[in-house]
Amino acid sequence: MKDIFERSRSGEPVSIGDADYKEMQDALELARRITGEINTVYHTPVEVLNLLRRLGAKIDDTAEIRTPFYTDFGKFIEVGKNVFVNNACTFMDRGGIILEDEVKIGPRVNLITENHDLDPTKRRTLISNRIVVKRNVWIGAAATILPGMTIGENAVVAAGAVVTRDVPPNTIVAGVPAKVIKKIKNKVM
Repeated sequence: MKDIFERSRSGEPVSIGDADYKEMQDALELARRITGEINTVYHTPVEVLNLLRRLGAKIDDTAEIRTPFYTDFGKFIEVGKNVFVNNACTFMDRGGIILEDEVKIGPRVNLITENHDLDPTKRRTLISNRIVVKRNVWIGAAATILPGMTIGENAVVAAGAVVTRDVPPNTIVAGVPAKVIKKIKNKVM
């Protein structure tokens, strides 16, 4: 039988009425404490990574995450080599967030893996779906990536875009909802 964390990560509904919800609540409280510590006292870049690792995040030593940084959970964040996350970003990661190598994320970007049930009688139920950001992606300032999205390799998400569909590799998307506005031609050097 899956625990509440495995159920959340696999996209199964999770409700505050679940028998093991106390474990989720404790994990959410730990995330609030650690992000509070990260955001109210100066920490070196290495200290920031180590604090996030205390939540269970898997982060390569070459990554840089600028503060303030917000996560409601932190356990299911995976960050590859040479990733840069600018300040004031929010990662709601109960469904899992994977940032592959060389990803660049602008300030105030939101990566949201959680969504409420559409049925009004079940609004306190969350359904989470993983976000995958492939290698060498650039996400512009204040963009929002919604649950279940994959951003293809080398893609660019324009500032302020809201991604509601997977983004193909080597494209630029913009707007609300985000749409492909240009294909990127790779230059061989």
